[in-house]
Amino acid sequence: MSHSPTLLPDVEPAPGRPPVLHAKSADDPVSWAAEHRAALRAAVAEHGSLLVRGLPLTGPAATEAVFRQLTDGLMADREPFAPRRSYADGVYSSSKWPPNQQMCMHHELSYSLDFPGLLLFACLVAPEAGGATAVADGPTVLEALPAALVERFEREGWLLTRTYNDEIGASVGEAFGTEDRAAVERYCRAHAIDFAWQDDGSLHTRQHRSAVVRHPVTGRRCWFNQIAFLNEWTMDPEVREYLVDVYGPDGLPFNTRFGNGDPLDEGIVAAINEVYEAHTLREPWRAGDLLLVDNIRTAHSREAFEGPREVLAALGDPVRLTDCAPTVEVRTA
Repeated sequence: MSHSPTLLPDVEPAPGRPPVLHAKSADDPVSWAAEHRAALRAAVAEHGSLLVRGLPLTGPAATEAVFRQLTDGLMADREPFAPRRSYADGVYSSSKWPPNQQMCMHHELSYSLDFPGLLLFACLVAPEAGGATAVADGPTVLEALPAALVERFEREGWLLTRTYNDEIGASVGEAFGTEDRAAVERYCRAHAIDFAWQDDGSLHTRQHRSAVVRHPVTGRRCWFNQIAFLNEWTMDPEVREYLVDVYGPDGLPFNTRFGNGDPLDEGIVAAINEVYEAHTLREPWRAGDLLLVDNIRTAHSREAFEGPREVLAALGDPVRLTDCAPTVEVRTA
């Protein structure tokens, strides 16, 4: 399919912000998305992300229809680190995370064996202040990180530990779509997740994954993980102290380590987040905005905000880890 001749010249690159496209004559956002699908996807492939401004996205139904026009398929959200509201199959609210706390840069479901190749976000209600979904280019971040640190993570991978309970973070039911222990255990075995039920009924899991992968289309090496987001040192200090006091250092809802199990010190986590910040692109949400993100190439975050904020999200174009040249072997039962 040829690109729309009137679309791509309107993409505005600007320092410090993602490329912005002003949609013109888009009274019917679903038809507009269908007409410009190829050009939109080409722009995401070129830039890693694209913010489309000016679409009349006013409700979940129209938003879902637009999402489906732009993807080859939507996937269910499994193993989320925080609960979401489901609007339709494959269409969710943004993760329920305290508004006054930032969600640091990460790649969606980078701890899973299947993850979205394309993320779609739509803003129905823009916050009064803050709340941007910012982005950062994974290959650029990879080049800017300390070489010795990258080499170790590339060699060892990273380890995600999680403790599921009903008090904080996603529960077993929210993460796995079922409370049935046998079904949860089958899922874990099929997805290379080590698991152990605790005496108090909570579930503890460990996942060993690659920190650097190759983009399945371009072959570029990408920093692709959630090492510096799902780590104890990224938590609000008072929240971390409370959780350690109540659940113990091994009972945190999530934590990350080097692939061999060694803990990450605060300085390493801060250094990764500082590199992310140096390469962050941000643009405040406006109602009706549509943001498309290449999830493997581009990390995203959610900044703290004030006032109501409604952003819908979809996980599109599923990709298998085995198609991304993982550096750490993963074995499923």
